[in-house]
Amino acid sequence: MKDVTQLDEGWSLRHGQELLQATVPGCVHTDLLTAGVIPDPFIGLHETEVAWVGRRAWTYVRELGHDSEHERTDLVFDGLDTAAYLTLDGRPVGTTRNMHRRHRFDVTGRTGRLEVRFASAYDEAAAVRAVTGERPNVYPEPSQYIRKMASSFGWDWGPTLVTAGIWRPVRLEHWSTARIAHVRPLVTVDEGTGRVEVRLQAERTAQGRGRTLRAEARVAGARAEAVLTGDEAVLRLEVPGARLWWPRGYGEQPLHDLHLTLSDEEGRALDTWHRRIGFRTVELDRAADEHGTGFTLVVNGVRIFARGVNWIPDDAFPSRITPERYRIRLAQAAEANIDLVRVWGGGIYEDDAFYDACDELGLMVWQDFLFACSAYPEEQPLRGEVEAEARDNVVRLMPHPSLVLWNGNNENLWGFRDWDWEPALAGDSWGEGYYLGLLPRIVAELDPTRPYAAGSPWSGSWDHHPNDPAHGTHHSWEVWNRQDYAEYRASVPRFVAEFGWQAPPALATLRRALPGEELAPDSPGMLHHQKAEDGNGKLDRGVGRHFPLPEGDFDRWHYLTQLVQARAVAAGIEHWRSHWPVCAGTIVWQLNDCWPVTSWAAIDSDGRPKPLHHELRRVYADRLLTLQPATDGLVLAAVNQAAEPWRTAVTLRRWGADGTLIHERVLDIAAEPRSVVRLPVPHDLLPDGRSAKEFLVADADADADADVHAGAGADGLRAVHFPVADKDFAYPRPVYDVGVEPVTGQRDRVDVVVSARTLVRDLLLQADRLGPAAVGDRGLLTLLPGEQVRIRVTGCATVDVEDVRAALYCVDTA
Repeated sequence: MKDVTQLDEGWSLRHGQELLQATVPGCVHTDLLTAGVIPDPFIGLHETEVAWVGRRAWTYVRELGHDSEHERTDLVFDGLDTAAYLTLDGRPVGTTRNMHRRHRFDVTGRTGRLEVRFASAYDEAAAVRAVTGERPNVYPEPSQYIRKMASSFGWDWGPTLVTAGIWRPVRLEHWSTARIAHVRPLVTVDEGTGRVEVRLQAERTAQGRGRTLRAEARVAGARAEAVLTGDEAVLRLEVPGARLWWPRGYGEQPLHDLHLTLSDEEGRALDTWHRRIGFRTVELDRAADEHGTGFTLVVNGVRIFARGVNWIPDDAFPSRITPERYRIRLAQAAEANIDLVRVWGGGIYEDDAFYDACDELGLMVWQDFLFACSAYPEEQPLRGEVEAEARDNVVRLMPHPSLVLWNGNNENLWGFRDWDWEPALAGDSWGEGYYLGLLPRIVAELDPTRPYAAGSPWSGSWDHHPNDPAHGTHHSWEVWNRQDYAEYRASVPRFVAEFGWQAPPALATLRRALPGEELAPDSPGMLHHQKAEDGNGKLDRGVGRHFPLPEGDFDRWHYLTQLVQARAVAAGIEHWRSHWPVCAGTIVWQLNDCWPVTSWAAIDSDGRPKPLHHELRRVYADRLLTLQPATDGLVLAAVNQAAEPWRTAVTLRRWGADGTLIHERVLDIAAEPRSVVRLPVPHDLLPDGRSAKEFLVADADADADADVHAGAGADGLRAVHFPVADKDFAYPRPVYDVGVEPVTGQRDRVDVVVSARTLVRDLLLQADRLGPAAVGDRGLLTLLPGEQVRIRVTGCATVDVEDVRAALYCVDTA
């Protein structure tokens, strides 16, 4: 049997004349940080102080000894970042130039000093650029010339921290006769029978050539065998009545252990392989219709409105991301009723622990190939690396049932058309051959069970603009950059793969990241941790369209920017969901952060949810009630994504700002499964927009969906409509009572009870103001006079009413 020796200890990092203790997996920055050589680049302005690290060459060393009776010993690296030259006992072992693939070197019989010398990524990129020529890039960094995490060179939400190191596990594998080189399980379902076609490729030693090998595969009680006289075999298994894997909200996620054993002719086991699989079918419906060209995911024959978020690396130093951290972050996604996570093309192919968690949580994964916002040369030495990387990761990731789509790139097809790339390229290659040629061929060859899309956005062909909202996927960035969020309602794209709005992180996160700084929107640390072009200007304009900008009141500015972020994203999702099935999905930019920063994230880098996270839970729930402006008034839309019909009474109430009930009516709603009902709001219920003193509230019966948190004091569904901007509405001065009640038997939990005496719009308890570990279970809440809400707070010490009042914010323009 193959014998494996992990090489995670005994490493040193050469720093000048010193040898520093190194952590593997890890990177240079984290080792230097541990040794006290550099300050934490996430804190204050330290990022700029450590820029020199990415421009230097670095060497990792350790003694390598092994005593094995096996015929072959391989040195296996799951990830080297990035351009490395390896020697053992002073003699060459090999070279690498790709962070995103695995590397294997034959070191049979060799021992001594192992050195892994990393060139500066800047030097490697310059050498490649000298061969291929210049290519345009959105950012002034050379990320397109090196197969490395592009965002390590900086992004509009990320720091410039150009890493190097042994960032994934390394080991010695000792084996004889043969080993399992690759396994490709093609999993399908046909009329209730699960089928697994296991395609096995073996590698043999010199002594193993010509010997007969046997392979056995087992899954869910099914078993298959094959005899190998060459290096390949196909084993076919059938599982009658296979339980289907479903996205969350559509069913359960049964997973099955698939075991493969490779043996010699005497039956002695040589190598084993194990993964978990799930039985399901996935298709992408891109049929043309009267609205344009669709883009609808179909899982197990069910058409799905994808409730998605974009995922970036969860740490600028991805070697620090543990399986536990993946699970926490993805569980937060699931808690927000998200069912799809898009792994964005400027990051990494995540660790298997990421996809394992998605398999278990029912989170569909849209996986970008790693190309983003740049023109990529298609010549050597990059082309060979791109193909090897794609083949490696398709094979590695294809067992995961959560993976539903391969996508060729992020914004590069769009960039070629709209970002003045074409004249600058003057006929040079830029990546089109990857996205429309190489990558779809690899997916068709290796993983034909899944669909492939050439890019995001992409209309499906050059017959339409790449970002045409009527065809395929669409990125909606004009609104954040130049318009009010109400403009999301101006169109109905077929699938919105990116859109979003910025806000700063939680206050406790800012205080940790900017210690001692007097916080202001334009204070030095706040500006340094805002990477978007004119980011604060866009934030202020977004707030200013709805509220008076608070001068000199950072806490108020912080609340309003987080409020507008949540409202903006909700406005888009409510509108687009109300137009299902024309629009078949939204993917919010973005779920997470890689360091403390003002960004589009719903969860900041310390793991604290912004109000947006709570709002996603509401607008991504199976059942959603929304009031949508229309040309002749308002539309009440009831969105039912559940598998059961929705029968409910909706109470519509026209209110005066002073708390006077002007008119009330009850409408009966009947929404079939996976459907939307749109009803015009009766004219006598429409608020008088000219007076700016009226608004409309729609409430569904609480019993209709008791597990969904309301926008108010009852556990029902609520939608509100104010006909004018907040700064123009005649809000009363908000008045509410606050109580704090201990939770019996829970020393770190309290209930905050808020009772409204007036209209209280978008009440928010910023729980981290009660203590850095405190978390509230609700986000923004609109209360009518006489309503009460109970907010459960966990992770806080004893608090009193005044503490709570200081942590409560709401709309107040009086």
